[in-house]
Amino acid sequence: MSAGAAGDTLCFFVNGKKVTEKHVDPETTLLSFLREKMRLTGTKYGCGGGGCGACTVMVSRYRPANKSICHYSVNACLLPLCQLHGAAITTVEGIGSTKTRIHPVQERIAKAHGSQCGFCTPGMVMSMYTLLRNNPQPSLEDITQALAGNLCRCTGYRPIIDGCRTFCQEANCCQLNGGTNSGSKEEHPGETPLLFDKSQFLPLDHTQELIFPPELILMAETSSPQTLTFHGERVTCVSPVLLEELVQLKTSNPEAPLIMGNTKLGPDFKFKGVVHPLIISPIRVLELFEVTETTHGVWVGTGFPLSEIWAILKKLCRQFPEEKTELFRALIQQLRNLGSQQICNVATLGGHIMSAYPNSDLNPILAAGNCSVSTISSGGWREVPLNQEFFLSFGKTILRPEEIVVSVLIPFTRKGELVRAFRQAPRKECAFATVTTGMRVLFSEGFRVVEDVSIYFGGIGPKTAKAVQTCATIVARPWNAETLSWAYEALVKEFDFPPSILRGKAEFCRSLTLGFLFKFNLEVLQSLKKMNVIENIVVENMEPLPREIQLSQQHFQHVSKGQSDQDPVGRAIIHSSAISQATGEAIYCDDLPKTDGELFLSLVTSSRAHAKIINVDVTDALLLPGVVDVITANDIPGKKTRMFSGYDEEMLAQTQVSCIGQIVCAVLADTRAHARRAASAVNISYQDLPEPIFTIEDAIKRSSYFEPRRKLERGNVEEAFKSVDLVHEGVIRIGGQEHFYMETQSILVVPVREQAEFKIYASSQSPTSVQIAVSETLAIPANRVSCHVKRLGGGFGGKFVKTVILACITSVAAWKTNCAVRCVLERGEDMLITGGRHPVLGKYKVGFQKDGRILAADIQIWTNAGNAVDVSIFVAEKILLHLDNAYNIPNLRGRAAACRTNLPSNTSFRGFGVPQVACVIENLISDVGLMLQRPVDQVRELNMYKGPSLTHYKVEFSPENLLRCWDECKAKSDFCTRRIAVDTFNEQNRWKKRGLSIIPIKYGIAFSEGVMNQSAALVNIYQDGSVLVNHGGTEMGQGVHTKMQQVASRELHIPMSKVYIGETSTNAVPNTFISAASFGTDANGMAVKNACQTLYQRLEPIRQKNPKGTWESWVSAAVMEKISLSATGFSRGPDSYIDWDKMEGQPFPYFTYGVCCSEVELDCLTGDYRTMRTNIVADVGQSLNPSVDIGQIEGAFMQGLGFFTMEELRFSPCGLLYTRGPSQYKIPAVCDLPLSFNVHLLSDSNNPHAIYSSKGIGEPTLFLGSSVFFAIKDAVAAARKEVGLSGPFSLDSPATAERICLACASPFAQV
Repeated sequence: MSAGAAGDTLCFFVNGKKVTEKHVDPETTLLSFLREKMRLTGTKYGCGGGGCGACTVMVSRYRPANKSICHYSVNACLLPLCQLHGAAITTVEGIGSTKTRIHPVQERIAKAHGSQCGFCTPGMVMSMYTLLRNNPQPSLEDITQALAGNLCRCTGYRPIIDGCRTFCQEANCCQLNGGTNSGSKEEHPGETPLLFDKSQFLPLDHTQELIFPPELILMAETSSPQTLTFHGERVTCVSPVLLEELVQLKTSNPEAPLIMGNTKLGPDFKFKGVVHPLIISPIRVLELFEVTETTHGVWVGTGFPLSEIWAILKKLCRQFPEEKTELFRALIQQLRNLGSQQICNVATLGGHIMSAYPNSDLNPILAAGNCSVSTISSGGWREVPLNQEFFLSFGKTILRPEEIVVSVLIPFTRKGELVRAFRQAPRKECAFATVTTGMRVLFSEGFRVVEDVSIYFGGIGPKTAKAVQTCATIVARPWNAETLSWAYEALVKEFDFPPSILRGKAEFCRSLTLGFLFKFNLEVLQSLKKMNVIENIVVENMEPLPREIQLSQQHFQHVSKGQSDQDPVGRAIIHSSAISQATGEAIYCDDLPKTDGELFLSLVTSSRAHAKIINVDVTDALLLPGVVDVITANDIPGKKTRMFSGYDEEMLAQTQVSCIGQIVCAVLADTRAHARRAASAVNISYQDLPEPIFTIEDAIKRSSYFEPRRKLERGNVEEAFKSVDLVHEGVIRIGGQEHFYMETQSILVVPVREQAEFKIYASSQSPTSVQIAVSETLAIPANRVSCHVKRLGGGFGGKFVKTVILACITSVAAWKTNCAVRCVLERGEDMLITGGRHPVLGKYKVGFQKDGRILAADIQIWTNAGNAVDVSIFVAEKILLHLDNAYNIPNLRGRAAACRTNLPSNTSFRGFGVPQVACVIENLISDVGLMLQRPVDQVRELNMYKGPSLTHYKVEFSPENLLRCWDECKAKSDFCTRRIAVDTFNEQNRWKKRGLSIIPIKYGIAFSEGVMNQSAALVNIYQDGSVLVNHGGTEMGQGVHTKMQQVASRELHIPMSKVYIGETSTNAVPNTFISAASFGTDANGMAVKNACQTLYQRLEPIRQKNPKGTWESWVSAAVMEKISLSATGFSRGPDSYIDWDKMEGQPFPYFTYGVCCSEVELDCLTGDYRTMRTNIVADVGQSLNPSVDIGQIEGAFMQGLGFFTMEELRFSPCGLLYTRGPSQYKIPAVCDLPLSFNVHLLSDSNNPHAIYSSKGIGEPTLFLGSSVFFAIKDAVAAARKEVGLSGPFSLDSPATAERICLACASPFAQV
């Protein structure tokens, strides 16, 4: 062992350049090294736990044994730097840039409009790039599997898939979007509008790729591997080469963990504060990477990554007869959905077994298949069966601490032996399982009598468990209905399903175990039938849910025939930063270079929900290495609170805390790691206060509200209830939603060190709010504070109020130390602190006629506002303003209240309360249809606004475009024919059902507070003719900068290439308002237009003198004639208002309409579903940019799909958020994309209230994701019909697999 105080030298390559590091800390990850040491910031920090894919890079290694080079994608946030000796790393910067040449992958994702906010794009690029390095002609399935671990919150995935599938060579795979003409009279005859032209793409040429460094090949071929030792501040890592060395190390240090993929230890180090003084990395011990075939099966080394295990098993399945590979195929099935490609490329078989997770995917099937492990220690070798005795509890096995698992025996199966595996998880792919199972049965040849059976479950207790009594019930009996009936009874009695471990899912887990056994029964019966053991039995074939993505269509309208080719308005133009985002050159807040002496700030938050602060002890924190200071409320020189809706909110709690996650103080240190360690060392003592409030129901009981409560009413509701045929009362609970912007909250404050001037770089939707708040916090004039926003990695409303508070705290730290201070939240911190969409309790009473006409409705909405008011009053108001959605209910009353609770305060979120209230009204309509046993779409259509109409707040409008959207959506989705097909499918299938729904939205655009609708812009023309535009909107992926370029291009009559959009800065454009409410383009577009028209008019005399001159010549002449080429633009915006006393007003200048039809297929036994097809028709007026607008529609829909069907926030009984990261909180991934996803922009729509007759579109279509929720509800109704249940039933949102499964009321769910 070459140990030494300095440690050994690490040698590897990054983007073709050699890197040698002599002082490698084992706790340093590849991601932090790339970003902080090498300044390669294209690789992003999204979650830190390998769950989002934003940090994906490619690792390449040379294998001397077969003289081959392997390439594999990894999550750089988990990969320890010290494991990279002899490896070559390729990042997004290494494959192409705008300065050299862009790579075809970068080009195609960008030009297919697959990059919006762009934060996830480098990771997407590198996942696809790695796939192409291994497989230049991938299938569509290869692509979706490669991208399964890359999350995107903006695009909805469809354009990413479309861009990547241009590399496919399969028939029809590359027939991309475009669809048909929209029917406009202005269309170009014979042409079909396309979002992009794939014929213009660069070809894929592998001769242009970076070669594997010859030096590394030479090093691997000639040098003798040596044990490597690396010493860090707290941890030492030893990487042995020989198995004997490994055994010696483990014998001397039995508690030292073995680290291979770091997929378990990495998160433990980072998020749980676990520290091991010594870790052992045996990644170079060859015996862990051997495959040995025997007569009984195959011994597989435990060092193989799971992706290689998958490949080995696939090869074995081709090599051996089918009857011998039952277990192999069951393992392959589990491996397919177990984790992302990046995780499976590093997580090992041995690590998976020894982690002993209770919900392991592989351990139940390994145990059921009679596998065993071969271990070695100083005492020698031994073989240990993987059975019920092997797993003791969570993370514990019967192996001794010093034992090392070297290989696993995976046995061949015998004739008459059947093996199956099943799993259910919160998301179809890349999610920890809720329940998993492995089941094996052996029949005597030619008979149905069970010779042996083995059934194991994961996820139902503290360890992988065998169903011993159930197996005993089945063995030696014939496989028939009677035996299975006994087995079900035994299974119900066998397990306790402890609530403390299952966190309220006991009923669901019990149903899943029974459902999996029933599925196994169906599979066994099918196999026995094929073997001619049984005859004359009809067995339902439970095929897996469909998963193949179909071709989609995007229909939009051509520009008018006479429009200049130079005029970009109305054309499908890529996002202005898409290429830079795809190459990693786009700069986000945390990508800004570190300044000299810069400090990092880490927050200390409350661990109690309702308590007095007795003492804050920072002594231990200040003693830690690198710690500079601790910031408390006493350090704030100016205002210590921020006021929202008349309520003060403390920036740093002083005497009392009112939620877990409330900020108490902050620690300053020289590095991120030091700051975070010190933050965890701050000791706060509390005195708990009585009776915290967590739920809406508790708040109602105790009248805990933020005032005022609001009410809107029209007609006479009470009288109407007396005259209707039927009255129904219902309730629906709608959960909250995490923003999950890919870029977490990020702030950098730089003191100028002169006259109290500060520059703030923030990922904020409202730079002016940051500027004003910081100036008041520091007690300095606002003109000394400038806030700069280049772009946001997603916002969705979540980067407003809490960003302001974080900026104030960070500025206090910079003011106190006179140093630049950076604050970037961890994903878990962000989710804990910043809140999200408001959960809602909706109760309603509806009166209707037998023909379905609704005459009266009384609706009450309560939101869970959390511990601070934030924008909750405004959310409640917008809820009431959209109480009607698309329906003309003559007698309508709505009341809304924001409940004050002891959870982190909720805040603005895309849709701002509208998705929740629209879901309530649609559920009401659904109940009416179920009550009357009439198709719900007919009830919807019957009650829609028609002709000249009046809203419930007395605003006249025309619903013509709403009805056009409805009719076109029904036609384009072939609704009537599919309704019949769905009903037929449901009649023919007992355990799978389909559902179909069609849902409208009427969404008011702009702020109902008129003052917030104003905007401004600054346009400068430079001597070379280039144009710089600054405006008040912030770019967060919605394409506002791109659209402003289009506006300036049209108004100045110049190409877009001459227009550049500068950062959003309070220096350039003052007194701006938040970019929100789907109003960014409307507001800023008019301001930019105003400034450009001013400039163009100033140039008129010049043009008259030289009408044949060029733009550049006119600009040059204007300079010579001393004409100002700088102009400000301003737009007042609409004077919106609402008088709550009179219950009337003009809160919105216009409405955006949309209709969506979705169809799902549902597995009634597990609650899993697949969205088969979605058709959206949206009225966006005259689209400024169809590609941007379609991207917004698709992205919003997918965010809505997540909100209504899968994104579940779970809290502990004491108010702690459990779901703090992508491993616990599941947003939609590629696997959740509708298999056919079609978007149609309504043609010939005009809107006189917005620029160029366009409409705001960022928020409205999010609610259309509920079409999947109501399609699920339609399918559940069909399932309930099978057991004799009809009429309205409860299905709360999100419609998770658990809720769906239990609502189906199958016999297994009712045990």
